[in-house]
Amino acid sequence: MRYTIQWLRSLLFVIQIYTMMPIIGLAFAPWALFSRTGARACCKTYSRWVFWSASWMVGIRCEVRGTPPSGEALIAAKHQSFLDIMMIFTALPKAKFIVKKQIMYTPVIGQYAKRLGCVAVDRGKRGVAIEKMVREVKARHEDAGQLIIYSQGTRVAPGTKAPYKVGTGILYGQLGQTCVPVATNVGVLWPKRGIYLKPGVAVVEFMQPMPPGQDRTEFLAELERRVEEKSNVLMQEAGFDALPTD
Repeated sequence: MRYTIQWLRSLLFVIQIYTMMPIIGLAFAPWALFSRTGARACCKTYSRWVFWSASWMVGIRCEVRGTPPSGEALIAAKHQSFLDIMMIFTALPKAKFIVKKQIMYTPVIGQYAKRLGCVAVDRGKRGVAIEKMVREVKARHEDAGQLIIYSQGTRVAPGTKAPYKVGTGILYGQLGQTCVPVATNVGVLWPKRGIYLKPGVAVVEFMQPMPPGQDRTEFLAELERRVEEKSNVLMQEAGFDALPTD
């Protein structure tokens, strides 16, 4: 019975957040169309609506740990669900993402991604995609802010092992910026697929910055070690204790 009630609450929560997305998006459109500040304000307003409604509808409380950077930085984050996107974005003053190109054609989300200056890549063409990604990031350097890249390239469910892509290392070397690793446990509570959402504390943690100038191979190895170790600790806090599998 308890599971059924939580499942129904989760269903209602999911329905209402996707209903509110176009409503909030359209409400901010006159400002967002002409101002990147307006686009950011819209996305943060929607994210805060999700956080607030999640707290009382499904019992998920969102918590940001560590110190989010306020200046220019590369953010290399663990990605487990829709929730970590919003939590990381809301914690940063001028965030934009490396996204798969299909996102740009999504109603509402795609238009706001363009206004925020997100960089689209075609994951099916690795070499071309990396070159295009670097070019576009450099072309938009005038509003650099914090560039968020998901180092594994996609959402990865808790307990699943996935390699860290070379694109993060290339950007780190090309941009010469400090890299801030971000760990999370949100996938334990808000899974990659399915309706059921588990009550608990969803955490994203900004870790100690990694200075520029490291060897790419060493950088990627250290990044993976730090993010995976911290994410495992955070997932255990949320009640997940399975070891990663290949």
